[in-house]
Amino acid sequence: MSTTVGILYPGYSAEDDYPRAEKLLTDSSRLALVHTEMREDAHRVDALLDIGGDDVLGAGARSLASEGLDSIVWACTSGSFVFGVSGARDQVARLQKVAGVPASSTSFAFVDACRALGVSSVAVGATYPPDVAGRFVQFLTHHDISVLTMSARDIITAAEVGTLPGDVVLDFAEAVSGDAQDAEAILLPDTALHTVDVLDALEERVGKPVLTANQVSIWQGLRLAGSDVHRDGLGTLFRKG
Repeated sequence: MSTTVGILYPGYSAEDDYPRAEKLLTDSSRLALVHTEMREDAHRVDALLDIGGDDVLGAGARSLASEGLDSIVWACTSGSFVFGVSGARDQVARLQKVAGVPASSTSFAFVDACRALGVSSVAVGATYPPDVAGRFVQFLTHHDISVLTMSARDIITAAEVGTLPGDVVLDFAEAVSGDAQDAEAILLPDTALHTVDVLDALEERVGKPVLTANQVSIWQGLRLAGSDVHRDGLGTLFRKG
């Protein structure tokens, strides 16, 4: 079934993951992406609250009104979990009201992806500073996902994260996995990180499922649109059917 998923993406860093993924969907499903306003590129709580503001997301959703969306996703992990669990829920509810289609965010996509795979213990490899990464740990813990270890690379801007090459991403995931052998999955929670081209390689390197921000955002959008089917080339999450 061909579906159209709206992707609200903050600024410019790894947005090219989405057209790359779209080519792997194989059923004419579309990922209609719009760049939402990023007044300041910083992995800092005040800047992230601004990035995920209702005015920003509402403007992004309205710009996709002509696309015939089946669902919409706020493709920003830190710009959703930074609001806390109830705030992130309210953020999604308001986005859904504006867009008129099922909505979610990357933070909830991680939770739903873990549940879909039966994963209850994870290791987190965050590009964020430790204080921001700690809020993601709290978000997961609230949803009964045990975080065995958390590594934070302390990178301030999404732009810098977007420059990290695939071999660095692979090495980072391997280091995170090595610190938590008992973790059922590795989570890389930053949509500024390029991962689509290395999803299968990541899992081969660490020997377990790896969930990445852009991957789970796409999966969540397709799931909400009723197109959660087996697909190759996008990791265990997309092959679970």
